[in-house]
Amino acid sequence: MARHKKRGRMGGEHLAATATRLSSATVDALLAYAARAVWPAGFMIYQRGAPADGVFLVLEGRVILRSRVRAGRGFIPWIATPGETFGAEGLSASPKYSTEARADEEATTIFLSGARYRSFLREQPHHATVLVAQILGERSALLEKLRELTTMSVEQRLIVSLIRMATFDTFTRDDGCLVLNTNRYRLLCELVGATRESVSLVLGRFVTEGLIERKGSSLIVQPSQIMGRVELPLDDLLPATPGSLPAAPVLL
Repeated sequence: MARHKKRGRMGGEHLAATATRLSSATVDALLAYAARAVWPAGFMIYQRGAPADGVFLVLEGRVILRSRVRAGRGFIPWIATPGETFGAEGLSASPKYSTEARADEEATTIFLSGARYRSFLREQPHHATVLVAQILGERSALLEKLRELTTMSVEQRLIVSLIRMATFDTFTRDDGCLVLNTNRYRLLCELVGATRESVSLVLGRFVTEGLIERKGSSLIVQPSQIMGRVELPLDDLLPATPGSLPAAPVLL
């Protein structure tokens, strides 16, 4: 079985939330029923509106779920990381994918078809219950993000998104600082659910105030430097699964 990648360190004691991911025992049980695949970076796994079936589970890498709003713009409601699921629309009564799914980096997944899911329910009821609980937990995290839409400003959503991005070791340096290059800047805008102009205004203000360092074409973010700008407790703002990055689905 593939090993899960180590997470990057988070700055600040308020970010030590407990991740909710499938246990290795349940993943091992799923491997006997599911098909394994390795997706190259940037590969489109499925498109919005396509017929759905079953559910995917990430073993390694990251899978970005994105909704296109207009040409060149969109928002990202979820990034599935090791031990998390995506594409569970395939288990619903109206199996059609609500977003596109793309491998952000080389990703290893397993796919449990609807037929194999029903066999899993019959033959492995304990592990099947754990899988259902995982899917519902991720749904709860998405519902929590709807609260951000009505209670948080662009600046607050930006800060929380930066802190969430810092949970990925591939986005950070060894010292825990988040490095924003051109590609990650676009990703950040889609996570925040705001236009590049709105995000640029806030980041520019942070650079002026010395909270973020500009180095060439990149921005260097130390999460502990910006946490003080969030008025609400971070424990209330961060999702139950800190590796996941649900975002407020709006464009300002």
